[in-house]
Amino acid sequence: MVWHMIRVFLGASVATMVLGMISSWVDRKVTARVQYRVGPPLLQPLYDILKLMGKETLVPARAQRRGFLLAPVVGLSAAALAATVLWAANLWPREGFVGDLIVVIYLLTIPAVATIYGAAASGSPHAAVGASREMKLLLSYELPLILSALVPILKVAQSPDFGATFSLGSLVAFQQQAGWALWSVSGVIAFIAALLAVQAKLTLVPFDMPEAETELMGGVYVEYSGPPLAMIKLGRMFMLAVLPVYMATLFMGGLGAATWQGGLALAGKYVAILVLIVLIRNTNPRVRIDQAVRFFWFLVTPLAIAAVVLAALGY
Repeated sequence: MVWHMIRVFLGASVATMVLGMISSWVDRKVTARVQYRVGPPLLQPLYDILKLMGKETLVPARAQRRGFLLAPVVGLSAAALAATVLWAANLWPREGFVGDLIVVIYLLTIPAVATIYGAAASGSPHAAVGASREMKLLLSYELPLILSALVPILKVAQSPDFGATFSLGSLVAFQQQAGWALWSVSGVIAFIAALLAVQAKLTLVPFDMPEAETELMGGVYVEYSGPPLAMIKLGRMFMLAVLPVYMATLFMGGLGAATWQGGLALAGKYVAILVLIVLIRNTNPRVRIDQAVRFFWFLVTPLAIAAVVLAALGY
């Protein structure tokens, strides 16, 4: 059992890392073409990680060394664990555990918390401003992201064959039988709310104010270099791979069946969500942190609440 879990973790981590690197390349390539540039080669994300792994690690004199260096490790580990739970739920829906959805949501929050802690531990005023922005952003998008997850749960709860559950495997099995949660009014609204929250969780434009290179010179990451910066970039690639899979699992039935047809279907769902994320990034300017907070609290959160109410009414 232990060896099986280790194999699943290693397999999921490697697969997610490769998928994240490819997704990062797609994001950068599309962004470059929009700006009339050629863009990087396919292996550029791998080159970036390998180059950083060979660089020297510099720690600011005023930094809390242990917390500063540990934060990237914690963030990357949490993203890898979330990927493992998601892939296991899609490949073996019946072997999941009760509440694995709650665990995934929790794990997906840790990278942002680790980023805040690492930036605060660096002792840099620019990083401190970035950490403040990251914290406000986290408090803004996390509630609508959680509320949107309640919509497929309520749909499963209304089925006599399943009942109320927080199991990802049950959500996948239900949608394979009854159809995607996305094919409903509440599902569409919840998907939109979740997509906007995911954009903020990835800190991509228009919600990239925690790093804001032109204002804060990298903000939360300004003091990082060498292997710790490589782990940060790798963690961001992991999140770019994990979050579309998370959304596809909740609203599109995930893998459905562990066959090559199911794999192709999941690939199509993943690409569709990734295209939306890249499209939002390249068609919007960066907003101020106060604008982002108002946007999530007064627009996206009521939208998610409306989706929950409609799902409870059966729509």
